[in-house]
Amino acid sequence: MVEFAEPRRPLTVGIRPPHGLFEGGAASLRAGIAEIEASGIDRVCVGDHVSFHGGRGFDGLVQSTALAALSDLEVQTAVYLLPLRHPVPVARQVNSLSQIAPGRFVFGVGVGGEDPAEVRLCGVDPTTRGRRMDESLAIVRSLLAGEAVSFTGEFFTVDRGQVLPVPKQPIPIVVGGRSPAALRRAGRLGDGWLALWTTPRRYLDAVAEVEAHAADAGRSDVAWRHGLQVWCGYGPDPAAARVPLARAMETLYKVPFEKFERYSPSGTPADVAAALAPFVDAGCRDINIIATAETSGAATDAVAETRRLLIGATDPRKGDT
Repeated sequence: MVEFAEPRRPLTVGIRPPHGLFEGGAASLRAGIAEIEASGIDRVCVGDHVSFHGGRGFDGLVQSTALAALSDLEVQTAVYLLPLRHPVPVARQVNSLSQIAPGRFVFGVGVGGEDPAEVRLCGVDPTTRGRRMDESLAIVRSLLAGEAVSFTGEFFTVDRGQVLPVPKQPIPIVVGGRSPAALRRAGRLGDGWLALWTTPRRYLDAVAEVEAHAADAGRSDVAWRHGLQVWCGYGPDPAAARVPLARAMETLYKVPFEKFERYSPSGTPADVAAALAPFVDAGCRDINIIATAETSGAATDAVAETRRLLIGATDPRKGDT
C-alpha cells in the first residue's frame, strides 16, 4: 500500500489562461476568466518572465492581481522568479495582493534559469540564483508573517524591515524546481513543492524528500500544498494534439519537443486524464494544466472535462458535477 506523504485533500485542477487573453485587453481577459470560472476549474495560474529568449515576458504578480480582481478563483504564480527581485518590495506586492484575494493566493516561486541572458539582464549572476533565492525566500516569508526583520546576508541587507498589515490568512509559499537544492528549499522554507517534467514515481519520492528536509528543520506542522504543473495538448487524438503542443513548447523554450514529450500528455480529455491519474494515485492534489487547443475556449472546456474525469475517479459522487 502506498503511504501518502501529504494529507488527502480534495483534488483541485487549475489552468494557465492563454497569453492571448491578456494581450487582447481587459474585455478579452474578463470574458476568458468568466468562462474559466463558470467551467468549474478551481484555480488560475500564471508564469513570470522579465525578458525571456530575446524579450518576451509577463509579470506574474501583475497578472495575478488582475485575475484575483476578476474572479473568486484561487490564483497562483507558477512560478515567480524571486531571485531576480529584491525581497522587500516583493513582500509588499504579495501582501497587497492578499488584501484583494484573502485566502485565494498561492505564491509559487522558482529560480528560473532556462535563459541565463534573462538573469544577467536583471543584474544577477546566474550562478548565484540558488543562494539569492534562499536569502530572499527567508526574508519574504518572515515579512509576510508580520515579523520585524533584520537580516544581513551575501546579497541582501534588511534593517528592521516590516510589511503590514499581516495578511488575514497565511499565504502558502510553494517552491518549484527539480534539483536537490529545490527540494531542500521547499522543505525548509516552503509550504509545498511544485513539480514539473517528472514521473509519478519521482513525484512520490520527491515529496518524501521535501518532507524529510522539513522534519530536519524542525517543521512538523506544515499544511502541505504539493502540486504538479504540466503541459497538455488537446485534440481529437494524441497525434493531432501533439502538433500545437510541440509548436508552443519549442517556441517558448527553444529546444526540441522530444525533450519534454514523455512528460506532456496529449489527446482527448480522457487521454490526458488517464496520463495524470497516476499522479493523483501518488497523492498529488493540486494540478495546474498549461493547455494547448484549437481555441482558448476549447482549452478551457478540455481542462474542465479532464478535471471532471479525475475527480470522478477519486470520488465517483462528484464526477458528474
